[in-house]
Amino acid sequence: QVQLVESGGGLVQTGGSLRLSCAALGRASRLQVMGWFRQAPGKEREAVADITWSGRISYADSVKGRFTISRDNAKNTVYLQIDSLKPEDTGVYSCAGALGGGGYDYWGQGTQGTVSS
Repeated sequence: QVQLVESGGGLVQTGGSLRLSCAALGRASRLQVMGWFRQAPGKEREAVADITWSGRISYADSVKGRFTISRDNAKNTVYLQIDSLKPEDTGVYSCAGALGGGGYDYWGQGTQGTVSS
């Protein structure tokens, strides 16, 4: 079993930065892909970035250039650095882990990020 715990959310002004962390507890070494998702108020959850165990990275087009995903395999932790924050970045950020290619198997509880204008 794997448990994902996010942290790092908060209230930030426009133009600021957030660094979110997702710690994978338990049998985290089984996770092949880790992803970050965002759900803005009143909107569907969207995928923003993901990273494989080997370090292959992909981003949603809407966040390229401002979001940076990284992982520390030794710490079983994935990070999401968000720069040049905009009010539309406000939402609940969740991380997820996949054992293989059939979708995500584990989800964190989410962390709130709020950007004030």
